[in-house]
Parts: sequence; C-alpha cells; structure tokens
Amino acid sequence: MGRRRDTPGVRGRLIRLERGAKTVIIATSDAVMMMAALWAAHVLRLEMLLPPRLLGYAWIAFAIPLISIPAIRLMGTYRTVVRFMGGRAMLALARAAAAATLVYVLLVTFAEVERVPRSTYVLFFLLTFLAMYGLRMTARAWLPRVDEGASGDVRRRAVVYGAGTAGIQLHGLLEQGDGFHVVAFLDDDSGKQGTEIFGVPVHPPERLEVLVAREGVTQVLLALPSTSRARRLEIIEALENFQVRVRTVPALPEIVSGVASVDHLQEVEVDDLLGRDPVPPDVELLDARVAGLKVLVTGAAGSIGSELCRQALLREPVELVLYEQSEYGLYRLERELTALATTQGLATRVEPVLGDVTDRGHLERLLRARGIDSVFHAAAYKHVPMVEANPAEGVRNNVFGTLSAVRAALAAEVAAFVLVSTDKAVRPTNVMGASKRVAELVLQGLSEERSRTCLAMVRFGNVLDSSGSVVPLFREQIRTGGPVTVTDPEIIRYFMTIREAAQLVLQASALAAGGEVFVLDMGEPVRILDLARRMIRLAGHSIRDAMHPDGDIEIRITGLRPGEKLFEELLIGGDVLPSPHAKIMRAREACLDWPVLEKRLEVLAEACDADDASAVRRILTELVDGYEGRAPVADGLASDQI
Repeated sequence: MGRRRDTPGVRGRLIRLERGAKTVIIATSDAVMMMAALWAAHVLRLEMLLPPRLLGYAWIAFAIPLISIPAIRLMGTYRTVVRFMGGRAMLALARAAAAATLVYVLLVTFAEVERVPRSTYVLFFLLTFLAMYGLRMTARAWLPRVDEGASGDVRRRAVVYGAGTAGIQLHGLLEQGDGFHVVAFLDDDSGKQGTEIFGVPVHPPERLEVLVAREGVTQVLLALPSTSRARRLEIIEALENFQVRVRTVPALPEIVSGVASVDHLQEVEVDDLLGRDPVPPDVELLDARVAGLKVLVTGAAGSIGSELCRQALLREPVELVLYEQSEYGLYRLERELTALATTQGLATRVEPVLGDVTDRGHLERLLRARGIDSVFHAAAYKHVPMVEANPAEGVRNNVFGTLSAVRAALAAEVAAFVLVSTDKAVRPTNVMGASKRVAELVLQGLSEERSRTCLAMVRFGNVLDSSGSVVPLFREQIRTGGPVTVTDPEIIRYFMTIREAAQLVLQASALAAGGEVFVLDMGEPVRILDLARRMIRLAGHSIRDAMHPDGDIEIRITGLRPGEKLFEELLIGGDVLPSPHAKIMRAREACLDWPVLEKRLEVLAEACDADDASAVRRILTELVDGYEGRAPVADGLASDQI
C-alpha cells in the first residue's frame, strides 16, 4: 500500500549513504558528545564555565573517544539502524556509556591525574548516555522511515485499534521493524483517549477519517484479541467506510497457547464477519468417542478431515489413524500432527495409512488389526461442478465409498461410525448433494439392522476456508486484482468455522444412539454478494461498478452453475428435536428399508461401473426426494465461478 517516492534534500542524501559512511557519522557524533559530556560534568560539579582543573588535563577529553569508540564498535552498538531502533537500543547505549566511563576512570587512575572530582564519573556516564540516546531519537524522528532495500517504498502508515496490552505490544514490535509506522491508536475507552503511549496519541474511533486524510493512513491493525465477535463485527462494519486495509492480531487462545504471537498480523478472518461467538464445546461430549480410544478418520487430509484429526488429537486418543488416498496430503498432515503432539506433550500415536474407502477389504483388515473404536467418515468428493461433470465417479466415491466403509466398520464391530454430511443433501439439485443423501440413507437403513456399531450422521453447511469454500477463491481473486466472481446477486449460504464444525461433529457423535441425523445450528445465512463487497473493502480496495468506474476491483455476476441452488436447507422435513447441546439438533427424516435400498444400490453400482451418467442420474431421482436429475447444460469443469 506504500507509495514509491524519492526523499529529497539532506535527509534523502543521508538515507542513500553507504552503511560505512553512516557509521562514521554516528561515531564522530558520539565522540563529540563524549567530549561535551566531560566538560558538562565538570561544569555541573564545579559550577564554573571553564573549570581550571579540567584545563589541566584536557588531553583526557580527546583520549576518551579515541579509545572508547573502537571498543563500542566491537560491542555491536553501531549495527543498529537508527531509523528503526527500539527499546532494546537503550540497553546497548547504556553499555556504551559505561564503557566510555570505564575508559575515563582508567585514564585518570593510570595517569595518576590529581584533583579529579569522583562525582564527575557518575555525571559523565549519565550525560554521555542521555546525549547518545537523544541524538539517535532525534535522528529517528527526523529521518523518513524508508527501508534501505525497498527501492524507496515508504513504510505503511498505520493506526492500531486497541490501546490495551496487545496494542501496546504490537506497537513496540512494529516500530522495531520496517513494515509499518504507527501514527495513532484508536480506542473506545474514553479514559485512554487524549493520552499518549510512547509518544503516539490515542484517539476516539471517530477520528479515523481525519487520520486517513491528514496522516495518509492506509492500514488499520485490530489489536482486540479478547473482544467478542459481535463487537468485532461492529468495528469492522464501521471500518468499511474507509479505503484502508484491515488486519488483525490472532485470537487470545492462540497467543496464550504459543501458536501465534501478537505481531503475526493476518487478514480479517471471515468468521469475524459472521458476528457470532461460537458456543464453548462440552468437554465431556468431546471426549466421549475419542479420549483414551483408537480413532480413525477417512479423508483425513481434506479440509474437514484434517480439522477433525486436529481436534481429535487434542482429546488425546490412544491412537489416531489417518486414512487417506492422497500421498502428499497424508505426508503433510502426518508431519503436522506429529509436531502438534510433540509440542502439546501428547502420548497419542499418529499413524498414516494410504488407502481408498471403496476398498472394503483393506479398510476392514485395518479396523480389526488396529482395534479401532470410532470412525469419522469425512472422505467425499464435495466440489459441486466437478461431481456434476463426473457423476459416476462422484457416486462411486460418495455412496459406495460410504457403504464400503460402514460395512467394514460393522464387520469389525467398531463402537461408533459417524458420517460427515452436508446441507446440499437436502432436496438436492446436483449429483454431489444427491450422492450425499444416498450415503445418509445407507446409514439410516443399516442402523435398523442389529449391530454393535452406533451409526450417526452430522449435517452442516459451508465451512469457512475449506478447499471448496468461496472464501479462498475471493482472496485469490482480490490478490490478483479481480474480477471477483459471484454466481447470482441473491445467492445466500450458511457458514461455520472449520474448528467449530469439527468440534460439533465430535460432540454429536457422543449424543448418537443409532440412526440419527444430527443438524448443526449454522446461525444466520450470509449473502455472498455482501461477503464479496466486504472482503474487497477490508483489503483496502474500492469496488468498480457503473457508479464508480475508477474503482479497484470489479464484481462480476456469472450465473448459477449447473446444479447450484440460491438457498441451501438443513432439514428435509420440519420434524426436529433439541439435544443436550445448544448447537446440535436431532432431525427425524424418512428413509428406505435396507432390503429395498440394497437392491436399488445394486442397480446404481452397475450404472457406475458402466459409466452411464444418464442412468446414474435417473436412479438418484428414484432414491432421493427433490432431486430431478437434470444433466448440466454446460461443462462444470470449465467454470471458474463460485
């Protein structure tokens, strides 16, 4: 966001000097300061402008810097860039002043100079330190904050929103770097407004417009790690009125746990835009199907699967088996979780296993050999246009992969099997949603058979920042200058954070008695067009449209993709019951008897084996209420829409 410019005049010439030349200037200034400090110490002690005693050993005034400056240089004092020096520099300068004072004392002692007032030693130290520090602070304030290696890019001028502990720490860290220059704090607390922190004024939030215009502020840094999401949303909505880039420090739990630090600035999390604080998880429910047990997660390297693994690992199971067909994804996840277990001091064994959920024999042997207690089935093809263009493969993975996995779990007498489902399974308009609904029917049908395995399904909507989410697509489109693509101006979606969704899946598994469809409370739906506009503005850009042709980024309406709905639903019928958890509901939904469903699945399997897309869609219409099985009018693989 910085502007490129050349700094004119003396300041510009000083900035462009070689490092060695700058060191000579600073060292020469320090030498003059030491001589002046020696004279001032005697003046203060003897209360005379030209103390005769000092004139008698004036040679010491020249000897002190000649000996001290090389010593100070060896101490590394001159390695600090004056423009970006912070609080640690005070200690270095105190050591430098102490070194000069030691030289003064040694010269007087070994030269056996008489009548030197001992109090001048203390005065000389204090005056030398104050002179050296004052010189550098003056230069720091006078010189422009330009990174010497950035071809003249001026440091981004920022305000820190929040003058509490996090804001003060952030200011100190930023001022030592070369990325930001904090010109002001903003704070809602009237008691802090009008004060200064390290010379930086604290203003009420209403002053931001003046600061943007007068100080050239381009960045607002939210230092509010413990503020509620509702309040953060209010602040973010107010900041949208200004063309500034908004970033935030990590949440307080991440800072406290050591996962992140205050200066790890990040883009505003989209979950902040929801304005909804997640309900704290019930620890007993989290532990019920995981803690002290052996757990397997299918599709472990996917967005939902990987977060399920992270949350399960924190509950410290005896063993966590990662079942995944992507070798690289499995490799990355295994490394991440092993490192997490080490840092958290967990005794859990993390076991990566390459495999395909459609391979029932392999999965059954694995479940038996490992003695798995709980299976969380997250493996699925979820990208709507991709599955729409490849219906046979989508159904083979989503339906028969689930059937294979659940039969393996039943044969191995696993205690619990939980299917991760989606709101797109409700009255679906696409193959992906229809295939997930059939997967639900499989579990509902098999749950009627007598078994030691508790079968359950958990259904929820879009997960923020998952691989198929619109959020990472918008971020990439904004980063490259647009356009940002929205399929329809009226399209809305329910959103939930990955972490919250994974925790609720674990908790719902503990509530299952067998055959239930659990539905997660997704809060209020979000209009995708509003989300796009907000993300553009919070990135510091303006929107280009007919009213603002000079804006930065265009929003382009591209039309609904094949199989895409304007509105998603979570319930097939209206029969829903509460559960002991405020965010989890039980849905009563009709299903097919297993013998009937099993025969139809055999026909569906034959259609998949023949790669007969028309037959696959036709059979899905017979199995799933609301699905009409229309073939796409265009190739979904070619779509770059949301």
